[in-house]
Formats: sequence, C-alpha cells, structure tokens
Amino acid sequence: MMKLRLAAGVTAAVMLLTACGANDTPAGPGGTVKPGGNLVLLNDAPSITWDPAKSSNLVVTTLGLIHRRLTSWDVAPGKDTTIVPDLATDTGRPGDGGKTWTFTLKDGLKYADGTPIKAEDVKWGLERSFAAAFSGGLAYHKDLLSPGLAYKGPFEGKELDSIQTPDAKTIVFHLARPYGDFNWVASTPAFSPVPKGKGAEANYGDHPVASGPYQLASYERGKSAKLTRNPNWSRDEDKTRLANPDTIEFELGQDTGVISKRLVDDTGKDRAAFGMSFASPAQLAQIQGNASARARLVTSESGALAYLSLNTQRGNLTNPKVRQAFQYAVDKAAFQVASAGSAQLAGDVATTLITPGLQGREQYDLYPAPPSGDVAKAKQLLTEAGFPTGLDGLVLATHNERGFPEKAAAIQASLARANIKVTIKPLDDDTYTSEVDTKGLSDFDLTLTSWQPDIPSANANIQPLFQSTEIGNGGYNESRYNNPEVDKLIAEAQATVDPAEAGRKWAALDKKILADSPVVPLIYTRNSFLHGSQVGDVWIGRFPAYVDYRKFGLVQ
Repeated sequence: MMKLRLAAGVTAAVMLLTACGANDTPAGPGGTVKPGGNLVLLNDAPSITWDPAKSSNLVVTTLGLIHRRLTSWDVAPGKDTTIVPDLATDTGRPGDGGKTWTFTLKDGLKYADGTPIKAEDVKWGLERSFAAAFSGGLAYHKDLLSPGLAYKGPFEGKELDSIQTPDAKTIVFHLARPYGDFNWVASTPAFSPVPKGKGAEANYGDHPVASGPYQLASYERGKSAKLTRNPNWSRDEDKTRLANPDTIEFELGQDTGVISKRLVDDTGKDRAAFGMSFASPAQLAQIQGNASARARLVTSESGALAYLSLNTQRGNLTNPKVRQAFQYAVDKAAFQVASAGSAQLAGDVATTLITPGLQGREQYDLYPAPPSGDVAKAKQLLTEAGFPTGLDGLVLATHNERGFPEKAAAIQASLARANIKVTIKPLDDDTYTSEVDTKGLSDFDLTLTSWQPDIPSANANIQPLFQSTEIGNGGYNESRYNNPEVDKLIAEAQATVDPAEAGRKWAALDKKILADSPVVPLIYTRNSFLHGSQVGDVWIGRFPAYVDYRKFGLVQ
C-alpha cells in the first residue's frame, strides 16, 4: 500500500548495492545468529501505531512482532511470496463461489496475559476497525463485510452479522460479493485478535494485548518503545516468526543523518542496531566509500512503482493520444539519476503497472522507447492530437520532501523537450492528501508519487489506483481514471478464487488500463537498509521491498 505509502512506517529514498547486496551474506560477518540479546531499532518516525485497527503495517514489519493475524506470508529471497497460516490452521476455505470464507483457529493459542485467543476476539478486532475512533488502518475488508460501511462499530452493542463464530475456534465470513483474495486480506492488521470487550479506549495502542512473540513493555511517543517476550508464544507453533532477540528497543524520532552516521561508525550498542528508514542518496554515497558499512547494506531486488499520474478528467489530458505522448516524452533515465544518482542505484525502468514479485505479472512494453524517451514520437502524437506546438500551463503536484522535488524537476525538464511546459507545486504530505487524494476533482494536471501494494496480489496494484470508486474521498486514483468496463473487469478478477486464473485477469487489466495511458510507469524503486555488525540474517524477499523483521537477530 504505499502512495509512497507509509504503510511500513518508514520514509523513503532508494539504492542498490550490487545484485542482492548484503542479501548474499545473510548471517553477517561475525558468526551465526542465535536467540538472545537486545536488538536496537532506529526510526526517524516519532511514533508507531500499535493498535491493529489503525495500522497499515505489512506482515513482515513492526506490528507483526506483537500481533498475529489469521494468515501470514512466506517470504524468501529469489522466490515469490506465498500465503501461509498464522493463527488459523490453514489459509481459509472458500465456499459459495468465494462469497463465504471459513477459518479454524489452532489449538492452545494464548495472549501474553495467559487468556485463550478465541474466534470471537478476531471478530471483535474487526468490528473495532469500523468505529470512527479507530479508523486509519487498511480497509480492504470493510466494504466486503459491510457494503456502504453501514456498520459503525461494536461499542453501542451492535455486532457485525456478516461474521459468525459458531464456536471458540471457528470464524465464518459472509462477504457481499465473491472475493478470491480474501485469504490475503486476512493477513492485514485488522485481522489481529483483540480480547472481546477490550480496546474501547482511544489509547489502546499504548497497551495492546499481545498475541505475537513480543509484548509492549513501554512506549513513549517521540522517544522510545521496548518489547519483551510474550511468555505464552511458542516458536514450535508459530512457523512464520523466529523472534530471535530477547528484547527489542526502539529509538524514535531520530534524524536520518544521525542514524546513518551511527550505523556507519558501528560502535557500542549501535553494533546491535538496525536502521528502519531507507538511506538517502547522500548517505548512500558515504556508505559506498566505507567497506565495512557497504557490507552491512541490504537491498531489495525491486520495490514500489514510481509513476506520473495524468489527470484524465482535466483539460487536454482528456484526450488519450495526448496522454500517450507523455509515455514517450518522459526521460526515465533522468528520473533514475534524480532518484538515487544512477540507474543502478534507483531501480529498473518500469513499463507495467503490476510490480515484480506478484503472481500473474507479465512483462510487456506498450510504448517501446529508450530509457531517455523518444521525443520525436511524443511530438508526433501531440501533433496528431491537434497540438503541434505542444502543451502549456500544466501543473505538477508532488511531495515536498524525500527527494520528490528533485525528481519532479527531472520530469519537468524531460517534458520540456517535447514542448510540454509544466509548473511544479510541492506540497507537504497532509496538504498533498487533502488536495490530491481527498478532492474528487483536483486543480492539478499531473501528480508524482509511488505505490507499494499492501498484499502480494496484483489486486493491490490495480484496484486502489484505477477503480473509479477510488477517486477522491481519500482514495488513490490520482489520475481520476473512470472506465466502467475496467471497473467491471476489476470486480470479475476480484471474484476469481483460483490464483492462476485471477493472475491472468489482472495481467490483462494491466495492459488494458495502460493502453488508456492514465499514468506513466517510471521505475520499480529499490530500498536499502543499513545495520550494525552484530545484526545478522537481514534480508529482503522478492516482495515486499522491506526487511523481514520476523527473521533477523543478533550474531552470538
């Protein structure tokens, strides 16, 4: 999910070391990772959302340390991510053509306080997510379980009738429509159990009841958090988490430059530290000059889709041929340099909407051109569309930090070659959300952002960005793309239970949408993370482009 989606609780820049970087030596230089010790996590964010109803955290990152979900992901370098059970005995049993999904909880599950985890707790946790006070988390389940979001939460005594718990171990979901990815949706944070009746207070996230390997021992916004072991968690039963450290300390609100310097210097407790934030291009240049630090840099194979949205409902951009001209006018090679100093550091040129590592993805290129673009072809299309002298007066909205102004300038310069004149309007994140995502019709012709799917399904690449229901009201369809046939095909793909068949439908949608040119795919960004010399088994799978917090630990 990321619209440079801060789903994993991090800020962004990009980098590549060489091939898979430190993924090639997962244990680290000092020895073998063994259970024990205190891991230090350095974070530039001032706070962490520990309430599962409010969280958009990925399975492999922070929240998964203290909250389990019905399903989880098997992530490993060089292979596609697959779905596996977590609290449930299997990955869900579909019925009624995908409208009904049944899960059975494993035997003997307990919270950190020793009370049993029951099916009604999973239902209660989901019901909490519908209450206005606990909004903000991933919401893939909401319209499926309460069309039109008519249900408003459990705190006035009303239950969500679409979820049934016939006994303490069984939970049955009756969806409003068939949905083949519901087992993936069951891996999102809201499917974490909350003891029935608890969590009415707004600050439940400051003292959540843990179902994962750790419990929140202390938390102070802007400063720190500490996790200690959950005595009722079993490594033998939980097959997705190794939970190697005895304790985990978070240092919050740290300057990214300071984090980088501490990890490069690699002294004292920083030898047992991991940087949660992506390194910036300037920091990465420093790392490249330090052999020790370079060996401790871990890089993703791929990552989020960086893309340029074209407002399909505004001015001359309503003309598909005009929009197709942008596919050739943009200099993706210049965008790579602006992103991280070179093509190798930034990530591969993108030509598809579905990102690498997702089932069903097909590699194709509807608009073949060199990485630097094809200015003559762009001008030809503009002339055919009735604009032989180009376009003038376009406004490009972008974020005002994390390197976006520099990347927007590269887009501006490359479009100017085709006589497309653009003014850049940088916005802080809150204003960007308000002006671009909340308004149904914006004042902007172009937007520059990126997107990391929330689940390893092409559904999460396509539906949030191109379904017409995602225009405005906080949705992420920034191109204002409204194609009834595409909406129909999205619904059909979502209703397909067989993953291979669904993959084929999503791949066809990828091509169909891009033929209308609502966005220009730019690059598949790469993410890099730096860690201390005592931290080992730090690696990133094919999806997502984040280190798997469940697996790494300290070299003993």
